[in-house]
Amino acid sequence: MIIPHDQLEPDTLTRLIEDFVTRDGTDNGDETPLATRVERVRRALEKEQAVIVFDPDSGQCQLALRRDVPRGWLEP
Repeated sequence: MIIPHDQLEPDTLTRLIEDFVTRDGTDNGDETPLATRVERVRRALEKEQAVIVFDPDSGQCQLALRRDVPRGWLEP
């Protein structure tokens, strides 16, 4: 299930993005400041290049590139 980013409280969205950009394996030696990485993800969500995916079975929420999400999930 896709969760529209603008449906989340601003603090919740920020925490979700921060969790994503600080997760093990995401920095790859990148020294970019946290605020910059968060802003990049926020812009990708606004441009609909990235989406928030919620799995009701596990209760987990993740960020994913739109191109990597099954097409059927993107249709209303």
